[in-house]
Amino acid sequence: MSDQPPPFEYLPKMTGEADPERLAMVTKRLRAAAAGDLSPRREALKELADAARDLVDRLVATDAPDDVIAAATAEVASAAARFEGHHQGSLYGFSEMANAGGRQDPLYDHSPLIGIANPLAPPMTIREEDEVIVAEVVFGQAYEGPPGCVHGGYVAAAFDELLGATQSLSGAPGMTGTLTVRYESPTPLKTLLRMEGRLVGVERRKIFTEGSIIVDGHVTATAKGTFIAMQPGQFLDLIAERQARGEAIR
Repeated sequence: MSDQPPPFEYLPKMTGEADPERLAMVTKRLRAAAAGDLSPRREALKELADAARDLVDRLVATDAPDDVIAAATAEVASAAARFEGHHQGSLYGFSEMANAGGRQDPLYDHSPLIGIANPLAPPMTIREEDEVIVAEVVFGQAYEGPPGCVHGGYVAAAFDELLGATQSLSGAPGMTGTLTVRYESPTPLKTLLRMEGRLVGVERRKIFTEGSIIVDGHVTATAKGTFIAMQPGQFLDLIAERQARGEAIR
């Protein structure tokens, strides 16, 4: 049996204590999400998703007459029909050079929160600033809960995304164990929200994080998240299971 230590310590650590190589590998998602160089294909997918977002935003509570709605229905159905027969595979993350704009980082263009090519995503932008994870997002009309305010479920989902990125600063990928949200005041729609996430503690495989939403210097919501570090290979097992389910459906 070899006495050599494993190449990486898979247990999470506080920021500054994690193995630099391991930390760089785990935080690829942050760098990929923040990168601005788009290949022609990614740019085209983003433009299509932006158009779909614009459609959804204008459709919600519209007072357009019936003939406009009927014409739009036909046009949208025609656009959807263009994609019939084209394979729709697993796009959680990919690293092909042709798709990655010259980078080998995994991309998350199809994420439901940060995905520039996913019309369901607002989308959020995420970056790191001095060991603080900062996200910015504007929620449009389609995300309304209370009048003029973001639905609490979307606030929680945004925190899950923010703190999921934050826990990566531990150098160990993890999945959400618990997420607690405190709604301090309504979070407004159509307003630039700044979200901040911090790594606050580590206990064996548990990774503790905290976050907040800030609007014009005012905190509208806070959250605490506990993430559980995955064992080596567990994430790859999840991807394999997803692909197997997809093959069974087709």
